[in-house]
Amino acid sequence: MSLASGRTYLAIPGPSVMPDAVLRAMHSAAPNIYEGELPRMVAEMMPDLKRVAQTDAFATIYIANGHGAWEAALSNIAAEGEKVLVCATGRFGHGWADMAEGLGLEVEVLDFGLNATIDPARLAEVLTADTAHRIKAVMFSHVDTATSIRNDPRALRRALDEAGHPALLMADCIASLGVDRFEMDAWGVDVMVAGSQKGLMVPPGLSFVFFNARAAEVRARMKRVSRYWDWVPRAEPEWFYQFFGGTAPTHHLLGLRAALDLIHDEGLEAVWHRHAVLARAIWAACEAWGQGGPLRLNVADAQLRSHAVTALGLGGRNGEALRRWTAETAGVTLGLGLGMAARDDPAGEGYFRIGHMGHVNAHMVLGVMGVIESGMRALEIPFGSGALAAAAEVVASNEPLAPAATLTAEEATARATMAPAAR
Repeated sequence: MSLASGRTYLAIPGPSVMPDAVLRAMHSAAPNIYEGELPRMVAEMMPDLKRVAQTDAFATIYIANGHGAWEAALSNIAAEGEKVLVCATGRFGHGWADMAEGLGLEVEVLDFGLNATIDPARLAEVLTADTAHRIKAVMFSHVDTATSIRNDPRALRRALDEAGHPALLMADCIASLGVDRFEMDAWGVDVMVAGSQKGLMVPPGLSFVFFNARAAEVRARMKRVSRYWDWVPRAEPEWFYQFFGGTAPTHHLLGLRAALDLIHDEGLEAVWHRHAVLARAIWAACEAWGQGGPLRLNVADAQLRSHAVTALGLGGRNGEALRRWTAETAGVTLGLGLGMAARDDPAGEGYFRIGHMGHVNAHMVLGVMGVIESGMRALEIPFGSGALAAAAEVVASNEPLAPAATLTAEEATARATMAPAAR
């Protein structure tokens, strides 16, 4: 008999759980899209959106998912035949590279695998060798949603600066914005893309491109940008419809206003803290389970893991079996092992992911951990003891993982390339 009757829980890495306040805000009659409350609300909302990105630069909204933000960002900074460099740490880095290829750009990919962060020394070598400065942009995922790897934009900024290279630094923060600490201006990121359906707690359908003055100068030299993707009229519109390239996404905007109110009422530092503590609780449980069974965290070094999503391996088809059990028997939907195919597991059925982003709190996380342990018991998957107690202890302490000391370039390279088993 199923125990899933009642309110189900979506523990996938986006779309995330929507707060009741967001749902209530969207449950509204259609507003006037030409004048009045909606244009006023959007104008007042843009500074609040930029506060989440920690930027005073330009912010634009597109009616699109994250893939649309990828294309919008690229369309404004590079023309067909020009070159970009992609640092990939999982499926979504390769996805952005594929988008660039589809636009006719020349794409060089530095692939760092599925378990390691970007090695700044390798990046520096490529930048130093590019004496003609053909590379227009260095693109990377702040958090790769498939692997749960979190990259440090500051290390990449240092590599660009030390090489004296003028390429733009472009960050994909679709999984991380409003979850993992990100400071666009302070960290030297020129272009950042994000989506509405993860840390911002709004349904899929909005994407965001933030860009600074350096990126605006590059855009000004472009001979042609498609009317829809052009960020110039969106960033400084003369008329309200230019914000969105046409009709406004009315109800998504109402939901976004409510979500931004929730974030700023809690305080961005508190939001980052909450996600860090809850992520650490999940890791504590997973590490305990792994002491007596096959469960393994994809990223061995906790300092390199995202606070938004945790990727895990169980071997065989155990990941898929566990996902089926938790959804059908207990009402908890876990994320599939996206982009984690291996030679002996081409469908990635030995992997799964836990999403813990946005509207998430202690009882949600502890509940998910209890359901996962129940599923492993039911499926007779071996696991170590004490996991739930370990998670509860982290919640009781209310302390995130202590941040790593600032690394030298050599230490950052060693950490990025270290084999997972050695960490």
